[in-house]
Amino acid sequence: MLVCHCKGITERVVRRAVREGALCVNGVGRACGAGTGCGGCHATIEAIVSAECASPMQEVETISLGDFVSA
Repeated sequence: MLVCHCKGITERVVRRAVREGALCVNGVGRACGAGTGCGGCHATIEAIVSAECASPMQEVETISLGDFVSA
């Protein structure tokens, strides 16, 4: 789905920007350019940020203390 018509930015690109640390409309704009034109997509970007931040982490790496202790 096209989120930002001014810059031609898709939902996939916006979601990737959020996963990489963009946690607001301005952050998404800095990361990928979405929302830096007319501003008509700001509500959609905010919804994507909220949805991504509410999602549980998909992958968690676990380590044990034994990984740090040498024998």
